[in-house]
Amino acid sequence: MDSVDPMRILRDPEVYLVGRQESHEAEVERFLADHGVAWQTDTDVAAESLVEVAGRVCYMSFARPRPGGNHAYIKHILEVGHGSVLEHAVWNFVITGVSRSFTHELVRHRAGMGYSQLSQRYVDESVAEYVEPDCIAQDPECHAIWQRTIEAAHAGYQELVSRLSERFSDETDNTLRRKKARQAARSVLPNATETKIFVTANARALRHFIEMRGSRHAEDEIRKVAVAMLRILQRESPNLFGDYVLDPLPDGTFEASTPFRKV
Repeated sequence: MDSVDPMRILRDPEVYLVGRQESHEAEVERFLADHGVAWQTDTDVAAESLVEVAGRVCYMSFARPRPGGNHAYIKHILEVGHGSVLEHAVWNFVITGVSRSFTHELVRHRAGMGYSQLSQRYVDESVAEYVEPDCIAQDPECHAIWQRTIEAAHAGYQELVSRLSERFSDETDNTLRRKKARQAARSVLPNATETKIFVTANARALRHFIEMRGSRHAEDEIRKVAVAMLRILQRESPNLFGDYVLDPLPDGTFEASTPFRKV
């Protein structure tokens, strides 16, 4: 990471898993008892267990489960493409060190995904971070052009905030004055400006995202995030995401692939 005071250049995203589901096992057992059946899962992962419960409710197939436990059950779901039951498994992430270019693409994934993003109206970008694409960072001439452009935009933002804050000095509410200055000044900030976004998504939506954005044909930054999320999810839920393979690409990054596409 390079430093340009008072701005920083970032090149790699960070993904934090901040929430996962719980399974209310006592209520599952009460439901089974009310219907005269007994069933136990062999997975400790709530998301995997709930996917199986959802699938078994469709046919009330608790009494005679297939051999192989939860892993075999979910593999069969993937094989036959009954992806609707995967929508009951949910995770929460915070993604940082990403650009506004990235989030413009990310939020196009609407079905099964929810977002809460950093506000440029309320958060001061005077001391900001910017995300530099690898292909620019690896070329000294391109890096110099990019850095000059970013620094100029950054300086313009700072000057606009300062001047507009003075113009809105008749506002008695300091918070409102700062918000009005920032919301106007942000118009000069580039797509490279770093942002943070909270993402909630179900397993089916995550699989679609990983297949679309973990591909070699996806944009580099969003592919990095898709691969990082997949690595977390494979640790979290191997039965739901263990079918994916990460293949190295010539640039040192990876792409994700699976034999069970479009579940």
